[in-house]
Amino acid sequence: MNKQTYTPDTYHPVQQNPPSDRKPILLRIILACLIGIVCAGVTCFLYLRYAPLPPNAIIDTSKVYSADGTILTDYVSGGSRVKVPLNKIPKSLQEATLAVEDAHFYDHGALNWRSIARAIWVNLKHGEVEQGGSTITQQLARNLYLTQARTWSRKIREAILSLQLEMHYSKNSILDQYLNVIYYGNGAKGVESAAEFYFGKPVESLDLAESAMIAGIPNGPAIYAPFTLDHGKRDFSNYSNAKLRQKTVLEAMFHQHLITLAQEQQAYQEPLNFSKAKQPESLAPYFTDYVKTTLQTNYGFSKDDLYRGGLNIHSTIDVALQKAAERAIANHIPAGSHLQVALVAMDPQNGDIKAMVGGTNYRQSAYNRVLAPREPGSSFKPVLYLTALQNGFTPATRINSEPTTFLYGTHDQTYEVHNFANIYQHHPIDMREAIARSDNVYAVATGLDTGLNKVIETAKALGIDTNLKSDPMKPYPSLALGVFPVSPLEMARAYSVLANGGELVQPRAFTEIDNAYGSQVIKQEVQKQQVEDPRYTFILTDLMKSVFEQDGTAARIASEITQPAAGKTGTTDTDAWMIGYTPDLVTVVWVGYDKNHLLSATESHLAAPIWADFMHAYEQTTTPKEFAIPTGVTRVQIDPQSGQLATNACPIKEWDYFLDNEAPKETCTLHPAQPQQNPSNHSKHNSWLDSLWNWVTGN
Repeated sequence: MNKQTYTPDTYHPVQQNPPSDRKPILLRIILACLIGIVCAGVTCFLYLRYAPLPPNAIIDTSKVYSADGTILTDYVSGGSRVKVPLNKIPKSLQEATLAVEDAHFYDHGALNWRSIARAIWVNLKHGEVEQGGSTITQQLARNLYLTQARTWSRKIREAILSLQLEMHYSKNSILDQYLNVIYYGNGAKGVESAAEFYFGKPVESLDLAESAMIAGIPNGPAIYAPFTLDHGKRDFSNYSNAKLRQKTVLEAMFHQHLITLAQEQQAYQEPLNFSKAKQPESLAPYFTDYVKTTLQTNYGFSKDDLYRGGLNIHSTIDVALQKAAERAIANHIPAGSHLQVALVAMDPQNGDIKAMVGGTNYRQSAYNRVLAPREPGSSFKPVLYLTALQNGFTPATRINSEPTTFLYGTHDQTYEVHNFANIYQHHPIDMREAIARSDNVYAVATGLDTGLNKVIETAKALGIDTNLKSDPMKPYPSLALGVFPVSPLEMARAYSVLANGGELVQPRAFTEIDNAYGSQVIKQEVQKQQVEDPRYTFILTDLMKSVFEQDGTAARIASEITQPAAGKTGTTDTDAWMIGYTPDLVTVVWVGYDKNHLLSATESHLAAPIWADFMHAYEQTTTPKEFAIPTGVTRVQIDPQSGQLATNACPIKEWDYFLDNEAPKETCTLHPAQPQQNPSNHSKHNSWLDSLWNWVTGN
């Protein structure tokens, strides 16, 4: 085999590729990423370490203030939070809390990554935040700075704040804060409030069994609180849940070698002596409940916002008037009676609720009867007469007062009307007398002549709508007599239209709400709308003054009222009403039984004296004011027997207001004017002597 010889001329070395630039580029990218990560980490660390924490939003409970700044109540039934230092909190309670809430509290740096990973997996499976995996630090951050909403953004913010807390405070300081702000149900914030509320003792006196019971509550206060207060009475419905939770806490302590098995068993079997917890005293409890419900229903506030938000709610209540209302009721409703009452007083100019009492005893029944629909009886008649004045009736319109059977409807249906106690005048009466005497015949005749559907429209315009959806008013003759239920608060709103010149004003329970730092959260403006002609509302108001005159249904309380006032009584078999107003205050009083028991003759007359007592107290603090006379009305003196202009021969005369174009023009034909005789010289002489004698005697 011949060997091939390679010579320099025949040798061709393999060509090598030039060195690649990929490795240096990759290294530069990795180096840039590392530098970026380090920079980001340093920036993040510096931010977490030196950025100030926000001021915590759990400075105090939410408080309701009266118009003059008096605290009516706070929305925490266990009392305000009382801070205690960590060294005053029993070791058993500290360990019980850590065992069940965050066993690795002293080992992690704010976040428990294993728990977080588990929670993220569960949340991703469900497509929403179902599980928290929160450490004690995270729970503290949430309670101090955030809401309880279960959202991803809130969880991220919570984690950032938790890291900041761990950088700013020691572990013991964080545990101290946690135990002093966490919510333990029934309004109790912090372990001191919880110990006092549930066991009636300071927290430092709690034993292992009691500590384990309290430590189990924050996971679900509505489920694990051993009892709740229901209008002053302890309700132990959840006690079995609380015991199971206590057992869970004790078992966790045993497994973490904090207690022995014998201690666990002994603590679980130990009888617990709970405190005789009491509903806190507060001013105007029916009203403050109304405020709470209004904020939750109309403004979207949660219980957390109200119980733990540190809100300052500036209400419209007048403490002096509130106390006067409560005194007036106590003076007239027999102690121990099942008879109930509602009183609400409202400023017709701006809707401010000045006093509210929803029953005779809040501790026995927190049901607010100011909001409960009841048959208004004759107190509904002003709605009818306002409609009539708008449709051709005048104060001089006369209708015969006698037993009457009316025909109505398309099938000639009949409706027989009787006056109270079968008292009739048996002659035509005008609108002033009909209102004063509360004549039912006049009312039904007016309703049928005016049109009952028009009356319903007026009721709606005046804000009467409690039952309009579920049980709408119907154009029956009985509508004129107030058979369709209306709440006292609605009646106050309706009568306000008469008092303020035709404007519908919405009841207002508070003027503004501030947060714990003084920043305004809500400003409640006055809501008014012109819905009626002020001329008609003024004419009707003037007619309704007759209720307090000699033949009026409220004549017996007239001597107690010194300011210009208008009003109307209302009585059914089960309901007694007195509604009256001045230019600056509308007051509604209802008396009856919750279960519609029949009222006795005495009980049916209790609303008026309660109203009078309250209004008398109100008058002591105000200057009398007349109702403003609108343009377009004129005042004339008429003879109510003829409805014509009164003459000097008319035996009965009354002053009434009319629209300028509706005032009577003719003089009374029943009693023609008599010529005036010139007084004799003897009469003049006697008159001169009388005047001299009066001057001498000082008369």
